[in-house]
Amino acid sequence: QVRLVESGGGLVQAGGSLRLSCAGSGRTFGDYAMSWFRQAPGKERAFVASISDKGDVTRETDSVKGRFTVSRDNARNTVFLQMNSLKPDDTAVYYCAQSKYSTVPGADVRNYDYWGQGTQVTVSS
Repeated sequence: QVRLVESGGGLVQAGGSLRLSCAGSGRTFGDYAMSWFRQAPGKERAFVASISDKGDVTRETDSVKGRFTVSRDNARNTVFLQMNSLKPDDTAVYYCAQSKYSTVPGADVRNYDYWGQGTQVTVSS
């Protein structure tokens, strides 16, 4: 059974930083691309960033480019999202997702078959 568990969320002031982690289990973590999504209150779940199976290709949504960095450590079955220069608009529940594929899957949720439970990130102004 595949399980994804996020951690690292919390309350931070605007301009601050947080590092989210997502630990995977249940199948060979390094065979699959991983992504982060977020869902703000009253809004649909939105793509944030993706990383390929070996970590050599990444993709971020425009609103976080230059501020957020996705990375992974396959030896630890973990994917990370380093978030710097946080803004109140970044407030959301952040979810990690495991793709069906090894290559960067992008925003289409149909490309993912497992999701974590989410971790809350709140940025105060």
